[in-house]
Amino acid sequence: MKQFFLIFIVLSCTLFGYAQKTNLIQNIAARNTISLNGSWSYIVDVYETGYYNFRGIPIEQSMYPDAGFMSNIKQTHKSERLEYEFSKYQTLNVPGDWNSQVSELKFYEGTVWYQKDFNIKKIASKKYFIYFGAVNYDAKVYINGKSVGTHIGGFTAFNFDITKYINDGGNFVVVKVDNVRKKEAIPTTRTDWWNYGGITRDVFIAELDETFIVDYKLQLLKGSKNTLSFYAKLAGENQSNKTVKVIIPEIGLKKSFLTNSQGEINSEFIESNLQLWNPENPKLYSVHIISEEENIKDKIGFRTIETKGTDILLNGKPIFLRGISIHKENPLREARATGQADARILLGWAKDLNCNYVRLAHYPHNEHMLKLADEIGLLVWSEIPVYWSIDWENKKTKENAHQQLSEMISRDKNRASTIIWSIGNETPVTLKRLAFMSDLAKKVKILDNTRLVSAALELHQVGKSTPNTSILEDPLSDYLDIMSFNEYIGWYGHKLDEIATYTLKFKQQKPVLVSEFGAGALYGFHADKETRWSEEYQAELYKQQLKMIDNHPQIKGTTPWILVDFKSPNRLHPTYQNSWNRKGLISNNGQKKQAFEVLKKYYAKKRIE
Repeated sequence: MKQFFLIFIVLSCTLFGYAQKTNLIQNIAARNTISLNGSWSYIVDVYETGYYNFRGIPIEQSMYPDAGFMSNIKQTHKSERLEYEFSKYQTLNVPGDWNSQVSELKFYEGTVWYQKDFNIKKIASKKYFIYFGAVNYDAKVYINGKSVGTHIGGFTAFNFDITKYINDGGNFVVVKVDNVRKKEAIPTTRTDWWNYGGITRDVFIAELDETFIVDYKLQLLKGSKNTLSFYAKLAGENQSNKTVKVIIPEIGLKKSFLTNSQGEINSEFIESNLQLWNPENPKLYSVHIISEEENIKDKIGFRTIETKGTDILLNGKPIFLRGISIHKENPLREARATGQADARILLGWAKDLNCNYVRLAHYPHNEHMLKLADEIGLLVWSEIPVYWSIDWENKKTKENAHQQLSEMISRDKNRASTIIWSIGNETPVTLKRLAFMSDLAKKVKILDNTRLVSAALELHQVGKSTPNTSILEDPLSDYLDIMSFNEYIGWYGHKLDEIATYTLKFKQQKPVLVSEFGAGALYGFHADKETRWSEEYQAELYKQQLKMIDNHPQIKGTTPWILVDFKSPNRLHPTYQNSWNRKGLISNNGQKKQAFEVLKKYYAKKRIE
């Protein structure tokens, strides 16, 4: 009976998606790592034959576990029956998505198995972790045929301890990836972007000491320009009473700390020689976090971000956020953006637009984007994909939203560029949604009170008697530092000549951001400014929208929708869309539309005001 109960628990965890909880290793790139990027063998498994037997029970829990694809069995004798063999299949590039790499998989949503061999010179005194930048969406990871963990969520990093599973010498990793959209998932079944499946970001094996720095944060204390707050956490054996140092050679800073009984450090200290980071001067310091076993190097900028009345204050001074929204997609390849080159294309275009700010929608972007934003001076709004209509009452949905929020903040909390954590986009105003999202807002404050919290909300028309007036009255605003809203006046309702005189009302005296506005335009289609889908219509809408923004002094920034045309199955017009959202200021071929110059000139003016 006891054995049956244990089997039931294992099966329940597998079938109902319980994810193994892990501590995310901070700054994986600074560790001793082996890259697993490159070619991986793959099997498309439409019926999940490699995971479930004919009874619908996971094969790894059955009488014949070797039949599962995670075992990576190879035929050793001609008499053996083998119905799969990774080496006989083609390969996919990692990082990357399968939709753009294999034409037959362009619209595929389902299970794909990935497999790769790797070698390790295993040292007995070391610990080994496998780290994934992101896998969309449900990832089950196996080392040498043994399950090491499950992660659910397509845009956040995760890692598993694989020390006891690897051999000295040859090893293999198998990952079952499932990107099927589900009602209870984050995001849920409906989105306005392409559901790229696969191992979409970098993969590493990290070799660490038995006691290592798993996490750290070094930032200015909220409201201070010279008091640094330092947190560190050791993992492994012998965590307590260990020395950890913070060194910034450029300013001669050297500080030593001792961990407590939980292996943690929470400390504050004054440093008066800091040059503060800002978009005009994105100053980064080389920082060393040194324990008795390792020396972790990072580049960190220091700045303060806060609100006062209706102002946003960067380093104590009011700032207007000249922004643009960005999807993590390289339109030139029609693929999920992956590496540094993609980041430089996207953020380079934003800089050319005279932006000092970007909204990374609608999910956490690749770490390359955040590090480059630090380097070139772009402030960042980072968001989790609580998008449109989530299963607000599902306990597991809520847990996953909190997990993704924690993973986003954990990875990027040392990035000076990140100033706003967003908890969602265009969600309906209901009591159940308010309970769900207000808890997320509260969690942000617990995890990181040095930054601001917001969400992209919706406007509501005041009434029939005032058709050109809308109000932002979402009760979620009570929990947010900044009120943000999406509006498409002149595109989804109202005429172009009504935009500039449109009235917006705000129930609270907080800073306001227009997180989206825009219009679709097909590059190269020219007509008069009244003709939909023309570059002229889009440009005129931008001119009128910017006039409206200037008429509302409580608005302290905007991120129009969107920098570049992007793939979306929702956009079906055969002439103007063809599965592309055409609201980009730049076409999918990298060509700038007329509205790009309109916004660029506006931001140039704002820059010197």
